[in-house]
Amino acid sequence: MRFTDKSIIVTGAGSGIGRAAALLFAAEGGSVVCADRTEGADETARLIGEAGNKAVAIRVDAGLEEDVVRTVALACERFGGLDVMFANAGISGGMANIFDTDVALITEVLRVNLIGPYLAIKHAAPRIAERGQGAIVLTASVAGIRSGAGSPAYSASKAGVINLAQVSAQQLAGSNVRVNAICPGLTETGMTKPTFDYARGADKMDKLGRLNPLRRGAQPEELAKVALFLASDDASYVNGQAIAVDGGLSSSHPVTRQEYGKTAV
Repeated sequence: MRFTDKSIIVTGAGSGIGRAAALLFAAEGGSVVCADRTEGADETARLIGEAGNKAVAIRVDAGLEEDVVRTVALACERFGGLDVMFANAGISGGMANIFDTDVALITEVLRVNLIGPYLAIKHAAPRIAERGQGAIVLTASVAGIRSGAGSPAYSASKAGVINLAQVSAQQLAGSNVRVNAICPGLTETGMTKPTFDYARGADKMDKLGRLNPLRRGAQPEELAKVALFLASDDASYVNGQAIAVDGGLSSSHPVTRQEYGKTAV
């Protein structure tokens, strides 16, 4: 029960990693504000309530400052303050290359994926600092570490999130507010659902995640558990870090892989 009496905001709580994290935070005693721009936020809050735990839903756009302000205010009013912000909301923006990406699209991806976490830090950190200590966790991506895991717009936005975690950790020195990021690899979420559904329908699940050593994609709970660790006192000396949770994908440069038990060709 690492989050007993803790007030927590999860953005993108309507599905995927956000929903999994919200459920886990609540199961460990946290009072959770489930924020999402879809009705999925209400469903997540309902699931938490049915389990006998505390949650409230709010429909917001994570990239709009007034919505972020409203979300932080709700946490403080309903649960007496704020201890944890999990800025998880994001969009993919498709897979177009640099030359085929419309400026309006990349602007929107940056607004949600990068300005959203910036706003979360700007407005959540002062409230968390008032509690004496706490944590902010951002969802970045392995696409933000190096090329090959996402479109130019998405990858650039997530690289910015990694740097934002580092810069904000430094600028919050002395506040006892830690800031870290998780960097998911291929994970089954609302964003990737079409890919997973196609693979299941075509009996090609063995193809998903085949480039990482674990040879599979992740489930949302596997990412959520790392987010909870970073948000908890178990990670009390972890700050300004970007943790890859990708089955080992980012541990290697492209190579001709040696198959387990076989000789490399």
